This record gives sequence, structure tokens and C-alpha cells, in this order.
Amino acid sequence: MAWTDEVALLSLALVLSTIVGLERELRQKSAGLRTHALVGTGAAVFVLVSKFGFSDVISAGTVTLDPSRVAAQIVSGIGFIGAGVIFVKRAGVRGLTTAATIWLTAGIGMAAGAGLVAVALTATAAHLIVAFVYTPLGRRLPQSRRSRTAVEVSYKDQQGVLRRLLSQTTAMDYVISDLDVERSDADRGVVIVRFDVEGLRASVNGLVESLEHLDGVIEVRAGESAE
Repeated sequence: MAWTDEVALLSLALVLSTIVGLERELRQKSAGLRTHALVGTGAAVFVLVSKFGFSDVISAGTVTLDPSRVAAQIVSGIGFIGAGVIFVKRAGVRGLTTAATIWLTAGIGMAAGAGLVAVALTATAAHLIVAFVYTPLGRRLPQSRRSRTAVEVSYKDQQGVLRRLLSQTTAMDYVISDLDVERSDADRGVVIVRFDVEGLRASVNGLVESLEHLDGVIEVRAGESAE
């Protein structure tokens, strides 16, 4: 393969991975434009080196190379980058889509480096369809009536508030999990309890109002505002 063809394939990997990274950058994700551009271009470099970097050794007949071995190592190695953007935060796992996008970007770069232009273009188009079509579609799908909500309650210490608010929550048919209690840094006489509740989505506001009316409770927050 001529060097101009190699440069063209590497440029294709850069352009396509940049398109994917631009979508992630616009959404302000942890891995954005530069990360995806570098992952895709780097994957293409490894594939090109694996395919054409040892042509002199092959022509001498001293060794037989298998380019697919490098591709397999890229697939394994990119998992470490993907794992770095996945983290657990209270009620769920964040970063799975970003990790999957990095994995796909590496695949796009590998396809471009291998000269599979149609595969690289189709994979990029598939990402754009998933990002811009599937996301609003998922929001329109009917949701379960039961949901998991994060709740944060601040209350005065030594008044038996924790026992009463937990009793009130379970009495309203909510299941409590991941309970965490700590003392406020601003006021040592105030305790903050955080927990997740699972129950009817429509009655979350009613739960908040009910807990706010308990003696000794200072503030109740639920949902996104509690995180």
C-alpha cells in the first residue's frame, strides 16, 4: 500500500472519531472530543502498523505475522479506558454510554486502518442514529409507575427524628435502601440522613410533604436536588 493510501485511511479515522467525539463534547460528557479523536486515530495507527509496518521482515521470509492479534489487543486494552469513566453514584451507574462510545470509536479507527471504509462509515452513522434518535425516543417510552428516588433529610439531633421519619416512609409503602447518616459540618446539632426510596412515582411529593411536617425536621430534598 502506498503511503498516500495509509495517510488517507489515518485521516479517515481522525475525521470519523472526531465526529463521534464532537457529539460527546456537545453533551459535556467526561470523555469528549479530544479523547475520542485520539482513541480512534490511535486504533487506526496500531492496525496500520500491524498490517504494513513489518513488510520487510515478511518479504525476507523469516517470520509470519498475524495482524488480527494486534486488533484483539486493542479491543482488550480499550476496556481499561472505558472502565475509567464508569462510576457508581447512589441510585445508579453512570458512564456506561460513554464507555460504550469509546469502545465503538476504537472499532471505527480499527476499521478505517484496515481499509474497511464502508464499515467505518456505517459504524459512525450508527452512533449518530443512537445518539440523536434513540435518546429522545427513550424519553417518550412509557415509564414504570414505581421509581427509585434519592432523599436527603436534615433534622435536629437527639429528638428521635430518624426513627419517626423512617417509620413514616415505610408507612407510605416505600422501600428504603442505601441509608447514610452524618453530622452537619455547619451545625453539629444537625444530622443529615440520605437514603433511596422505591415506590410510586406520583406520590414522591406527598412523601416530601409528610416528612417536612415531622417535628425536628429542618429540610427535605428529593430526586436530583438531593445528589
